[in-house]
Amino acid sequence: MTDAPGPLEPLGQPILDRLTFERLTTAHRRELKLHCYRMMGSLHEADDLVQETFLRAWRGRSQFDGRGSPRGWLYTIATNSCLNAIKARSSVHRILEQPGRPPTEGRAAGGPAAELAWLEPYPDAELPDLVDGEPGPDARYETREAVQLAFVAAIQLLPPRQRAALLLCDVLGWSALETAHLLGGTTASINSALQRARATLAMRYPQGRPLQRERPNREESLLLERYMQAWQAANLDRFIELLREDATYHMPPWLDWYQGREAIRAFFKTVWGNFAGYHAVATRANGQPAFAVYARRHQEPEWRAQSLHVIEPADGRIASLTVYVGPLGTELFAAFGLPAVWPEPNK
Repeated sequence: MTDAPGPLEPLGQPILDRLTFERLTTAHRRELKLHCYRMMGSLHEADDLVQETFLRAWRGRSQFDGRGSPRGWLYTIATNSCLNAIKARSSVHRILEQPGRPPTEGRAAGGPAAELAWLEPYPDAELPDLVDGEPGPDARYETREAVQLAFVAAIQLLPPRQRAALLLCDVLGWSALETAHLLGGTTASINSALQRARATLAMRYPQGRPLQRERPNREESLLLERYMQAWQAANLDRFIELLREDATYHMPPWLDWYQGREAIRAFFKTVWGNFAGYHAVATRANGQPAFAVYARRHQEPEWRAQSLHVIEPADGRIASLTVYVGPLGTELFAAFGLPAVWPEPNK
């Protein structure tokens, strides 16, 4: 089996020794973790499944005969581990919004829904190097598209086998034949699964693909600087001005979500004064700009983790905003290398 794009040379015989295996796992850890994240929608599950993949690979290293690429061998183990994990858990997919729930108007009433499985953001620090340029001959999505939060949310709607087929073929560039060897079945069955998966995604992307993200430029940098300043000045009007008229706002793990600048303003007017002040720290998630926001409660001196903001800029404004709030949001700070309490909010 080959595994476009970029297969490695076969290692050959004898069986992988420990040093060679360690080099192999180090070289592919990040891309395998990203693959598991796309399959599962969970950063924490991805961590566990990469460890399981390497454990299974080490124990089964005698089964690798050197005729295929070691990268393809590891992807086979990782994908099957993900499919088994999905089969074993109560929810087959994670969400950014409750299916079929209309946008809220005014005060949030849905409350945090801990019983639902929520899609988690992915720190850019954990991403493999993003590849620029055209995708491989069999891939349909560029790397930068396939890490976006909205794209990962969309593929979570697919049944597990369709999700795996789409990731292997349309994101990684495997052929239908190679994917059939991994998932089982025939090339025709893989092509059928791909057709159904692509039809589902087409309903989410009428133009055929996710919003095209340009390279960060001065206009985007200024937008993000204004966003940070608006929060740190606790200026609601300046914050709302940065949104597109048709912007969307989600706040996992709350069920409520909002559509349109005025609806978002009406919601924030009900909560903006809950804290005495905010401190924003720039980061990145899913190849997108992000901020970790710390807040200080009235009559309290400490600036504590409050929310994680993932931003989708478009045409000089913010097209969508996903703000992970407590308790889920604060739990994510550690994964982004951020403390629970900010020691120096003015620096």
